Parts: sequence; structure tokens; C-alpha cells
Amino acid sequence: MYHAVRIHEVGGPEVLRWETVSVPDPGPTEVRLRQTAVGVNYIDTYHRSGLYPVPSFPAVLGVEGAGVVECVGSDVTTVKPGDRVAYAGVLGGYAEVRILPADRLVTLPPWLEDSQAAAVMLQGMTAEFLLHRTYRVTAADTILVQAAAGGVGLLLCQWASRLGATVIGTVSTAAKAELAYAHGCHHVIRYTEEDFVERVRSLTTGAGVSVVYDGVGQTTFQGSLACLRPRGLMVSFGQASGSIPPFDIATLSAKGSLYLTRPSLFTYIAKREDLVASAALLFDAIQDGTLAIQVGQHFPLADAASAHRALAARSTVGATLLVP
Repeated sequence: MYHAVRIHEVGGPEVLRWETVSVPDPGPTEVRLRQTAVGVNYIDTYHRSGLYPVPSFPAVLGVEGAGVVECVGSDVTTVKPGDRVAYAGVLGGYAEVRILPADRLVTLPPWLEDSQAAAVMLQGMTAEFLLHRTYRVTAADTILVQAAAGGVGLLLCQWASRLGATVIGTVSTAAKAELAYAHGCHHVIRYTEEDFVERVRSLTTGAGVSVVYDGVGQTTFQGSLACLRPRGLMVSFGQASGSIPPFDIATLSAKGSLYLTRPSLFTYIAKREDLVASAALLFDAIQDGTLAIQVGQHFPLADAASAHRALAARSTVGATLLVP
């Protein structure tokens, strides 16, 4: 018998329960993974609250982790027992041991620690597809990253800066401003002290930015649109502050024929070849120094509720890990 954090109903962090569970043998195309580190992401809070419904109850939350393969199904050829692997995008992560489809795992290079992988798979591959496929950022671009000191934000700033772009980031505190500057931001705006729209317009001499990466949602959405240049792209990839209310799409025309997308990593890595390619680009960016992995806080797996409370309070910096 093993332990997992499960929910039996939607609600606040208090619905997360540390429980004993049984784990079956893997099916023909599956593996059993003993996890060494589990990533915590905003999507976990959406599953917990019911914003993104889970398939059934009880449910184990979490979509990212790393560990060691214990055993494999009869048809599995991509990994073997003893391999160190990681994954992103498969529900069921808040567990000591779990079953996973083999084709959703990527083998870790020997130089990458399990904790680093669990901290970066989901957020790092998100940064990869946002910067390289949703909008191909180049040295000609000035971009805006909302919540620049968050997990995805820090990776976006570093990677975009290495690509030659001018990076503007928003943060809430002086400490987070220092962190954003240290991770590639050229200009940092403390939105608690100044109007970020006015500052972005000033920094771009009124032109606006090519693309906004906004994982905050409700409180920044309209302002983010106002920061774009004509025909600029608004990338809304999260909603940490709440869901974005319905709005008139004519707003996009009025503000300069803007584009709007709400992408998901899971679409971009649905095919195994895309998953492997995205992970390879991410690992290369870590190895060559483009990305420094910032793990801001660790919590025991049994105390997942505290991690959720920290996320809700926006008090976390960088990635958050649960340790089985």
C-alpha cells in the first residue's frame, strides 16, 4: 500500500486528503513509477476547485513529476526498470507511486536532477511552445510577461532574453523585481505602484509590444490588450487571478486588429514526437545555460494543502515542489 493526496469533492485546499491507496501492476503499455519529486502548478488548483473538472472522484491531483521506473508493461519499449524519467500533463501526480502511459514519459539526461526535472517539465515546455510555436519570438520583438517572477514567467524572461528580445515584466514586490531583473528582464514594472499600461506605452514610445504572455487572467486581461501594438498577439495561458469574463470580440478590432489565443501545453505535446521534441529543446536550454531552474519552495507531499494556499496567496517564487 502507498499514499496519495486525493479529493472526494471540489473545494478549497481543505479538501486535499492524505490517504492510503493501492497501486495495480501496469497494463501492457503502462509503467509503474516511484516518484521522487512532484511539481505543483496552478492547473492543480483549477482541478481542485472544479474550474477544470476531474473525470471522477476520488481523484488524485497533479500533472507533473519525476522518478524511477519500477516495472513496465509487456509492450513497453521506450523505457525500462531503473530509468529516471519525468512527465507533464498526466493527472494523478500527488502520489508516492503511480501508473502512467509509457508514451507520456521522457528519459532524463544524467546531468539533470529529478527535482530539477519535476520543477521544470510543465512550465519549461510551456515556455518552449509559447516562445517558439505560439509566437516565434526574435530579436526584433519587445514582449510583455505578466507575473515575471512566477514559475513560467522566470523561464519566459530568460529564454526570450537569450533569443534577443526586449523583455518587459510585471511583478508585485521589490524582491520579485530583483528576481525578474536577474532572470533576463530588461524593464520591470511593479504593478502595485504604477499603471503597467502607461509604463509599457512609455517604454515602447507609444508603439506597444509584439506579444503579451499573460498567465494572471482576470485582473490583467484588459490592460494586457491595451499594451499591444496593432496586430499584436495576446497569449492568455492562465488565470491565476480568476476567470476572464466574456467580452465583445469587436474590442480586438478597436484596439488595432489584435489577435487572441488561449493555448494549452497538452495540445502542443499531444503527439509523442512533439512531446519528445519539446523536452529535448528544454533540456538543451538548461544545459547550455539559457535557463536556470528556480525552485522557490518545497513542501512534504502530505502537506499539499499548504502549497495550494501559498499559490493562491501569490507568495511563491519560481517553481513549487512536493517531496514524497
